Amino acid sequence: MALVLHSGAGNKNAFKALIAAEYSGVKVELTKDFEMGVSNKTPEFLKMNPLGKVPVLETPDGPVFESNAIARYVARLKDDNPLFGSSRIEQAHVEQWMDFAATEVDPGVGWYLYPRLGYIPYAHTTEETAIASLKRSLGALNTHLALNTYLVGHSVTLADIVLTCNLYHGIARILTKSFTSDFPHVERYFWTMVNQPNFKKVIGEVKQAESVPPVLKKGVPPKESKAKDVKKETPKEAPKPKVVEVPAEEEAPKPKPKNPLDLLPPSKMVLDDWKRLYSNTKTNFREVPKFVMDEVYDMELYEWTKVDISDEAQKERVNAMIEDQEPFEGEALLDAKCFK
Repeated sequence: MALVLHSGAGNKNAFKALIAAEYSGVKVELTKDFEMGVSNKTPEFLKMNPLGKVPVLETPDGPVFESNAIARYVARLKDDNPLFGSSRIEQAHVEQWMDFAATEVDPGVGWYLYPRLGYIPYAHTTEETAIASLKRSLGALNTHLALNTYLVGHSVTLADIVLTCNLYHGIARILTKSFTSDFPHVERYFWTMVNQPNFKKVIGEVKQAESVPPVLKKGVPPKESKAKDVKKETPKEAPKPKVVEVPAEEEAPKPKPKNPLDLLPPSKMVLDDWKRLYSNTKTNFREVPKFVMDEVYDMELYEWTKVDISDEAQKERVNAMIEDQEPFEGEALLDAKCFK
C-alpha cells in the first residue's frame, strides 16, 4: 500500500510531508479532489482523525495525523536520513527549531492572518499582540540566520522544511515586503529555501503578498460582500480620489540622503546569486581561493580580505564555516566574505 496524504493541494502543512518525501526518496500520493469541509467530515476520514483536521497520512500500519509527526514519519523511512542532522546535538537542534516553528512562528502568523480572512473574530488589540509576538520571533530567527545558511548544520534538515512552510503561509498571504524587510537574513533564508528544487517541485513559484488583506465587515459573509458591495459602493467611489491622493502626499517628503553605496558603479555580480552559489557548493577549504576567482565576476568593486589565522577567533570562525576542514598550517586563507 502506497502512502496516501489526505489534504487539499495548497495546504502548507501537507507541503511539509511532501517536501520531506522528495528529499527522502519516498513516494507519497496526495488525494485527488479533496474538498475541505466535505472530505474531512466523512465517517472514513473521522476514523483516521476524530477531529476532522488535515492533513492525515494513511500508511500500511495505520493513520498518522499532525503535520510535523507526518513529516517525521516520512523522513524516517530513509535510514540515516540527513534531514535529522548528523549528530545527537544536531538532532536535538532540528527538534528545537521544529518546535520554534510550531510554537512561535505559526501562531503569530495565524493570529495575524485568520481574523482578517474572517475565520475568527477580528480585534485590533489581538492583532497588535500577534504582530509584536511575530516580530519578536522573527528577530530571534534573523539573529541566528545572520551566521547560518541553514537552521542546523550545513544542509537542509527537517527543521528547514517545517519552518519554511510556516513562513510561506505568512509571506504568501499577509507579510508584505515592508514587514519582512526588517529581517533581511530571514528573507534571504526563505527565498533560498523555496527556490531549492525539492521545495519548488512541491510548492511551485512563490510570490510575496503585496498588501495586507482588509478586515471584513462584521456580519457580511466574505463571498457575498464582493458581489453586493460593488453595486452599492460604485457610486460612492467618485469622490474617493482625495483618499487615493494620500499616498502621493506621503511620497512628497520621500527625498532621503543618498546611500553612499548607490554612488558606486554598477556591478555585474548579483550578490544573492553569489551567496547561493557559495553556500550550496561543496568544496575543500583549500580550494576556496580558486573557487572565488573562478566564480566571482567582480573582484574590484567588492572588498576581499584574508583571514588572520593567528587570531583564534578568526580560526574558529573559518572552521565553523567550512566543511571537512583540515588543521591550519600557517598559510593565510582567502575568506570569501563568510556569507552565512
